[in-house]
Amino acid sequence: MRFWLLLPLFAAITLPLMPLQQLFVWLRLGLARRFPMYYHRLACRLLGIRLEVIGEPPQAGPMLIVSNHVSWLDILVLSAVAPVSFVAKREVNGWPFFGSLARLQRTVFVDRTRRHAVGRSHDEMQERLREDDILVLFPEGTSSDGRRVLPFKTSFFGAAGLPGVLVQPVTLAYHGHMNLPMNRRLLPSYAWYGDTDLVPHLVGAVNTGPIEVTVICHSPLALSGELTRKTLARHAEQEVRRGLRLALHDPAKIR
Repeated sequence: MRFWLLLPLFAAITLPLMPLQQLFVWLRLGLARRFPMYYHRLACRLLGIRLEVIGEPPQAGPMLIVSNHVSWLDILVLSAVAPVSFVAKREVNGWPFFGSLARLQRTVFVDRTRRHAVGRSHDEMQERLREDDILVLFPEGTSSDGRRVLPFKTSFFGAAGLPGVLVQPVTLAYHGHMNLPMNRRLLPSYAWYGDTDLVPHLVGAVNTGPIEVTVICHSPLALSGELTRKTLARHAEQEVRRGLRLALHDPAKIR
């Protein structure tokens, strides 16, 4: 019921704003970066997603954010705290409606299955970083159950090798439901992984109700002679995993 009550409101807000964002993108205005952030802050408020941000989220690039991936909700959450664009799998570009939203947020679509395509995606990411963008990469390559962090793939970390580009690990922890701790029974309502279809999961998540999400922005690092792509990926993975463990089991230690 909650989903069907909110759907007309989202449509009334989203559909008129899509052409406006497209105009910002076409004209290459700075608002093309920041406008989605304001939209997603409103979306989080309407859905009842309460955010606790720990650390300093970036407000200007060039920056590569690397984060654990739990759900389609990650897009709303990360977009609400910083003016970001995403690095997403190529298939997202063809999704009805959601593909349009991704293009409006200037998403970089990548094909991880072909080596030559990875090279082109790497070059596109570097071009966007040269334009001082903030890109979000989910280096696990897939989403998880929200209680663990999968090994980080290193393929696209090399895109951050340009001078002045920082890499910031970010932990997403879906830890609360209606001001109570998130339990294992409820978490699959929000964590989108495996073969679950998107639309039924989206409807179920909205109907299940408000949640609390902690966003931990760890200290950023830069690639240098002493810090290679693989060591940087390993360090980022350790930071994100440590942040998730603390957020779920000992939150007092991260505040």
